[in-house]
Amino acid sequence: MKALIKKITRTIPKTNSLRFQLLSRSLLLMAGLLVIIGFFQYIFMQEFIYQNKVISVQNQVLAIHPDVWERLAGDYVNELPEIIPDIKAGEEFGDKPPGNGRNKAPFFFLQDSTIAFYDLKGNFSVFSDSSADGVLPTKLDEKDYENATRSKPNLNYKVIDQASGHEKLIVLQPIRSRDQLVGVVQVSINTKPLRDILTRQLLTFLLISFLALIGGMLAFIPVLRKTLVPLSKMVDTVEQIDAGNLAERLPVDQGQVEIDRLADSFNGMLERLETSFDAEKEAKEQMRRFVADASHELRTPLTSIHGFLEVLLRGAMNQPDKLHRSLTSMYTESERMKKLVQDLLLLAKLDRSPNIQLAEGELDEIIKGMAPQLRLLAGNRKVTLKLASHLKCCFDEDKMKQVILNLFHNAVQHTDPEKGDIQIALEKVSAGVELTVRDNGSGIPAEHLPKLFDRFYRSDSSRTRKYGGAGLGLAITKSLVEHHCGTIGVESLAEEGTVFYVWLPQSCEE
Repeated sequence: MKALIKKITRTIPKTNSLRFQLLSRSLLLMAGLLVIIGFFQYIFMQEFIYQNKVISVQNQVLAIHPDVWERLAGDYVNELPEIIPDIKAGEEFGDKPPGNGRNKAPFFFLQDSTIAFYDLKGNFSVFSDSSADGVLPTKLDEKDYENATRSKPNLNYKVIDQASGHEKLIVLQPIRSRDQLVGVVQVSINTKPLRDILTRQLLTFLLISFLALIGGMLAFIPVLRKTLVPLSKMVDTVEQIDAGNLAERLPVDQGQVEIDRLADSFNGMLERLETSFDAEKEAKEQMRRFVADASHELRTPLTSIHGFLEVLLRGAMNQPDKLHRSLTSMYTESERMKKLVQDLLLLAKLDRSPNIQLAEGELDEIIKGMAPQLRLLAGNRKVTLKLASHLKCCFDEDKMKQVILNLFHNAVQHTDPEKGDIQIALEKVSAGVELTVRDNGSGIPAEHLPKLFDRFYRSDSSRTRKYGGAGLGLAITKSLVEHHCGTIGVESLAEEGTVFYVWLPQSCEE
């Protein structure tokens, strides 16, 4: 027993664990069910034992010929006046029945019971008294006997508590002779032996139930532990994730639908968190590069202006040629710095809340109106327009002009001033229009294409710096196109040229 208790103690989990709560609640539920089953079993067993006893008694009573009961009752009534002439009407008998009528009972053995007979004249005759308490049987109400005689063959019995504190099982059996009712035999049986049987049955059930609970607990603990293995794996994985390993993922095929769904949802959340962290890290890196590049771009013109001012302060202002060159250079650098600040302010505005008024219009008419300005910017370069007519799309006129100018200016910077060839095409595509700006310039190496639209990114810093570029033009262009619900792409081959594609939706609802 001690070894069993130690084994149970070792296998019981901690009180605050899920395993212990499931185990304890399951055992409580089982115990509650066993109590309910025991209660109903006691009720049904009591009814069953009582009815079996009633059937046994009725069969024994019916086994005796009706004439015997009639003769016994007649003899008892005839002897009664001679034995107790002074008994008053309605007065109860003493501890023992009068006369010798009870000695004339048939060979009818029922341990701890008394037998009486109730005839049609209302006489109540006691034939035998085998009860251990020596208490005479109680005469029932007239209605009880009438109901017993009128009812069809049935189990006629009652359970009553006597004044002595003993419970009695009263069995009534009507006696008929040649289809004529003779009377009712009343057998009173002490229920203590029957209740002793019920008590033994109940104790046996309780003992078996207790052993079943212990066995169930010992069998349920390993089953429960195996069932909770997927959850334990999830806890271990989450602890690793909590330690900083966001790349760890929960297993999603463990054979339990709920756990698998939870793991799948948790993995999706981890992927979004990891993506968010990566995006935040990238954003911080971009901000760092942005600040560094912006500081560098602003420092360069400021350094030039500062240098020219020092030259002027040293006496160059008294020399007209040096003064003119210094002022010209300072003006150029200030223009460059002004353009850089304007671009930075525009990007900040586009990131925050751009003021873009989209309206349906014909983009080819806008490009035709810009043709003189574009040819002036191109200089000696060849400019070709291939525009389909009456192509409507949704755009903001001012912002769209800026997109075209940025792409065209980028093509001018990367083409030869004499042999350069720039083509602007406009055609209808699925659910929108496509603007194409093609040049035959030096092209862009393939490794630079993925970062071409990043801020301050320049594939050729010497060329862009020569023309005053800071690497913000294409970033602004991409932001403007995306705010038009459009897309922008690029194709380029080294020494062959570059093509920019801009797609705009035909409807403002796109």
